[in-house]
Amino acid sequence: ASHYYYEDEPKFIYGNQKALELWELDKESFIGMPSKFTAEELEREERQKMLDEVNRNGFIKNYSGVRISSTGRRFMINNALVWNVLDESGQTVGQAVKFDDYEFLD
Repeated sequence: ASHYYYEDEPKFIYGNQKALELWELDKESFIGMPSKFTAEELEREERQKMLDEVNRNGFIKNYSGVRISSTGRRFMINNALVWNVLDESGQTVGQAVKFDDYEFLD
């Protein structure tokens, strides 16, 4: 699972061990990294459309998309659940994603 908080440029605030392995980063490098860097530049528009849908609906199920590790290794995530993270007052402060279905493309 990965979490990131809203800013002008959303950044990761959490990544479990599997996320660190997939993106080939240590915790110090992953935390604070702009989340857009998990997708190749050509995939970022599709990623943004998905995030916009999550903002409108609160979540999205069965999301699939290509991501890229820090070393350039590409992988497809499948059947991901992406949802808004809310603060105590119900305001969206970020988003989280959970997936366990992925395959390397390279």
